[in-house]
Amino acid sequence: METMQQILMRLRSFLEAPLFKVGEAQVTLLLVLYFLLLLTLLIYLSGKSKKIVNRVLAGRGVDLGIREATSSIVRYVLLFLGLLVILQTIGIDLTALSILTGAVGLGIGFGLQNIASNFISGIIILFERPVRIGDRIAVGDVEGDVVRIGARSTTVLTNDNIDIIIPNSKLITENVVNWTHSERKVRFRIPVTVAFDADVRKVEQALLEAAKNVDEVLGTPAPGVRFTSFSDNGLDFELRAWTTALVQRKGKFTSELNFAIYDKFKEYEIEVPYPQRDIRIRNNPFEMNHKEQRTEPS
Repeated sequence: METMQQILMRLRSFLEAPLFKVGEAQVTLLLVLYFLLLLTLLIYLSGKSKKIVNRVLAGRGVDLGIREATSSIVRYVLLFLGLLVILQTIGIDLTALSILTGAVGLGIGFGLQNIASNFISGIIILFERPVRIGDRIAVGDVEGDVVRIGARSTTVLTNDNIDIIIPNSKLITENVVNWTHSERKVRFRIPVTVAFDADVRKVEQALLEAAKNVDEVLGTPAPGVRFTSFSDNGLDFELRAWTTALVQRKGKFTSELNFAIYDKFKEYEIEVPYPQRDIRIRNNPFEMNHKEQRTEPS
């Protein structure tokens, strides 16, 4: 029966058996396990450092978007530098990785271009900050609040409490509507059509009073009314109102204004018209001549 010492010797010889070479260094199973252990520790410490940087900046009153960008950049730098230190620690010469680097670059060129594009786009977003944590954005059919900006993708939370993952390259190459990029004050336009015989000044007064009855409408800038056109169905107006409170809930804000407009129109007896069409019926001359011929006496 083997002693414990013999078992340990066999295990050691198994772990130290060479698998392959990187330059002059022999890579063994023990070296691989050591590398994975150090890499796990590096990822853990870089994540902790990100939280610490975020907490320190928050204590100094730094904006949320700047905190997230700064802490993410610090984490990426620590990961890069830590990986170089780990490779040197386990005895792998970085110059020997030149061939491997070339192979990775070739792989990026053929199969990983989307990942590389998203990563570079993420770095651009973190530095230029066209989109920040907490912004209200719309990209194509997706609209919601930015809750996370990662190295590869950005997470947007919709009003339905659904997380949408958007590749970072999409935020750089496509048109992005950022409702709160410079400030959270946004103007909404509510179109309204009234009957042709309505008093236009009374309509203007009713729309302005309706806007004042909605708490979320700002007093400065003041709401405005525009008489936009004469349409087929009636007179077209547009109520323009500013808000900062319901940018994330445009449907609710529009609904509140429509309720207030409806109440005011009932109060002032302003009619909202139904679609109107004039129909002209013309007789067919051929049918009339045919009928006259049939009624002639023989």
